[in-house]
Amino acid sequence: MDRAHFFSSQAGRTINAPRQSRSRFGIGEVVRHRHFDFRGVVFDVDPVFANSEEWYESIPEEIRPPRDQPFYHLLAENEESSYVAYVSQGNLLADIEGGPVDHPTVPELFEQFKDGRYRMRRSLTH
Repeated sequence: MDRAHFFSSQAGRTINAPRQSRSRFGIGEVVRHRHFDFRGVVFDVDPVFANSEEWYESIPEEIRPPRDQPFYHLLAENEESSYVAYVSQGNLLADIEGGPVDHPTVPELFEQFKDGRYRMRRSLTH
């Protein structure tokens, strides 16, 4: 398999990833966690796990997701708060609620919410 390497500042190391991976969700999509009660909007995607070892090891082994799948950066919310979450593809579902996410950072990254998804601000796209 053809591999690519990228430096992850979050992990503090170079990540070895497949050159092509299949992410199920895209930037601006609203998703829900499969097991925990929160939802969020995708603002970045890593082709494989690219966070710190400490973060990965802090997940209980019996529910720790495999590293070799896409991981999503989310502007997340639950009933009590808004925060940034890092979640494996296997733990995410499309959000059937279909409404916007009430996170204070959303207006900084996204322009509008339409047809169940956000559009990234033009100034932030390539």
